[in-house]
Amino acid sequence: MPMVDVEILARLQFAFTVSFHILFPTFTIGLAAFLVFLEARYLRSNDDAYLRLYRFWVKIFALTFGMGVVSGLVLSYQFGTNWSEFSRISGPVLGPLIGFEVLTAFFLEAGFLGVMLFGWDKVGPRLHFLATCLVGFGTSLSAFWILSANSWMQTPAGAHIDPVLGSYVADDWLAIIFNPSFIYRFAHMMTASMLTTSLVVAGISAFFLLRGDDKALAQRGYSIALWALVILAPLQIFLGDQHGLNTLEHQPIKVAAMEGNWEARANAPLMLFAIPDQKGEMNHLELGIPGGASLILKHSFDGVVPGLKDVPADQRPPVAVVFWSFRVMVGLGFLFLGIGAWGLHARWRGTLHSNRFLARLCLMATPAGFVATLAGWFVTEVGRQPYTIYGVLRTSDSISPVVNASAVATTMTLFMLVYGGLFGAYLYYLVKLVRAGAAPLPVPAPEAMQGARPGLVVPAQ
Repeated sequence: MPMVDVEILARLQFAFTVSFHILFPTFTIGLAAFLVFLEARYLRSNDDAYLRLYRFWVKIFALTFGMGVVSGLVLSYQFGTNWSEFSRISGPVLGPLIGFEVLTAFFLEAGFLGVMLFGWDKVGPRLHFLATCLVGFGTSLSAFWILSANSWMQTPAGAHIDPVLGSYVADDWLAIIFNPSFIYRFAHMMTASMLTTSLVVAGISAFFLLRGDDKALAQRGYSIALWALVILAPLQIFLGDQHGLNTLEHQPIKVAAMEGNWEARANAPLMLFAIPDQKGEMNHLELGIPGGASLILKHSFDGVVPGLKDVPADQRPPVAVVFWSFRVMVGLGFLFLGIGAWGLHARWRGTLHSNRFLARLCLMATPAGFVATLAGWFVTEVGRQPYTIYGVLRTSDSISPVVNASAVATTMTLFMLVYGGLFGAYLYYLVKLVRAGAAPLPVPAPEAMQGARPGLVVPAQ
């Protein structure tokens, strides 16, 4: 089979596995921060409602954390099987970054997760809270290293390719880690994780409100989540704008694909709708706001927005995928802003917990954060094409020389079947946990109560 077939299959396989995997770290990053907040509030107020919320959500955290570990294992193997040339060339840089993630973040999370889940009656309240904080810190530290590695692939810095070795040699590790796009990507992804988790908490709390179960507890989680949306949604729009400006500086063709802009021009319109035609180098059925793209990207109607025709056709990404993924991400971002604003208005009117229309919207929007996150990653990764290391190493030169299309197709089919089963099992147990709701706190044994704060000594289940 032609090499292009192998390349496309290998790209599809990695896209499938990484898209599946990213759902779970996105949720655990935000949920770990939520658990830290809940336990901190409980220790400060001694209000058992926060403890019950913690015990409910920590079960979902453990389930999701396990899925993230299992689904992420195969990614590193694909670097060796399908992308050996990429691994050989970039390994001296990316290998240590990924190794740091395992040695620091993963071990930290795994080491204290047991205390967090089963240590209530074995350690003191402050030590248990420390374990929760360290697990939360570990999830963020994991994101730090992974996003540093990914950002370096987008904006490589601090290393050069040795002409004798034919692979990268590190010159400055600080420049590698804190490469030109890292801070923007890290802030954008961390906020996306918090936003996604807020939508899940709001949606599940809305489910309990609509069902009429444990209303006092549901109202507490619902209120916290909608407050988070009020803060996070506008923050994410601001960070997205800053990230876009950074991308314009370092990856202008990606921005041209995001905007569906073929010719470099001033007063470029902000396309609301278009059907990009990559072969014809044009858009069909354009509907846009005159000068909008120039105003947003250059802060002036006279600002010149780069065009896809600035580079040869073989250096352009798949425009339609980038163009529409960007609009899905932005559209959902403004939906989240609207939900937060509606929640703030309902809170002001005193109808936050009685507004069933808002509760139904929150319930329907439960998975929307994951959709927005995936759309954002499609923009980032597909927009980088045809390179694995932007501007340096083409994807066609990154594939393993001995891999064949039938092997990749077979393993991709197996991945889809296994991952489909895993996801079905995850949803089954997630729904089971949600339907069960937050259990009442067990009553401690009399001897355990001596010298303990009320409600803190809770036997592990």
